Amino acid sequence: MEKRVLFRSAWLPWALLAPQLLVVGLFFFWPAGQALVQSLQQQDAFGSSVVWVGLDNFRTLWADETYLASFKTTVIFSVLVTVLGLSIALMLAVFADRIVKGATFYKTVLILPYAVAPVVSGLLWSFMFSSSIGIVAYWLKNVGLQWNHLLNGDHAMALIVMASVWKQISYNFLFFLAGLTSIPKSLIEAAAIDGARPWRRFWTIQLPWLSPTVFFLLVINMVYAFFDTFAIIDATTQGGPGKDTATLVYRVYFDGFRGMDYGSSAAQSVVLMVIVIALTVVQFKFIEKKVNY
Repeated sequence: MEKRVLFRSAWLPWALLAPQLLVVGLFFFWPAGQALVQSLQQQDAFGSSVVWVGLDNFRTLWADETYLASFKTTVIFSVLVTVLGLSIALMLAVFADRIVKGATFYKTVLILPYAVAPVVSGLLWSFMFSSSIGIVAYWLKNVGLQWNHLLNGDHAMALIVMASVWKQISYNFLFFLAGLTSIPKSLIEAAAIDGARPWRRFWTIQLPWLSPTVFFLLVINMVYAFFDTFAIIDATTQGGPGKDTATLVYRVYFDGFRGMDYGSSAAQSVVLMVIVIALTVVQFKFIEKKVNY
């Protein structure tokens, strides 16, 4: 039987919700509304003159080949970051869950990247892979690979993917480890007694129990790849070489704050917001059906 909370006064629920509603309104709905209005306008770099242009900003975007190419870049980048981030974090969580001695040390080390700021993370990886002073680039040169992410687009994409995955692994690891520790040990022991090998136990017992966690992290990592990786890209490649690593969120910044084209930047932010909302809806509508709660 479902239990519901009953309030004696009609205003108390709204009073309890007011702080959260205020935060959401100020930091989400108000900026989103402003971006929607600005996407239908055209203004100069100083904001002294504003012209209502309707959907011209969106038409200009769809006619821009470099902007359309950023869709492909964003898809490749987001898929790689999400798949690699979830896979590596799940593998580390499974190994950490089996460690008996020194488990606290290993778990602490694995969550350290989460404390590093995205800009610092990008700079660290940029230094390590610098073609002139980077230690990793030096090792790659010794094995015959001339690494230069400033000139090679594939190298630049690999660099921002590695930096973004490294930054997000700790977040995914914490949730996967919490999910694994909540699985009754009796189920694992019973399967082991029945002769199930580790891979079989993971595939038939642990992974189904983790399906709600996997679904949650899938949504979070997609949003992370679309929005929260801007600082890493800006610190490592700045969208280069050329536009090879200019994702949609980086294009919003570049065209708005460097190109001073506020109308186009606002239109791009609206498109990006619609894409993320659509992806989230699709995930909840189709993927959630396969989740076992």
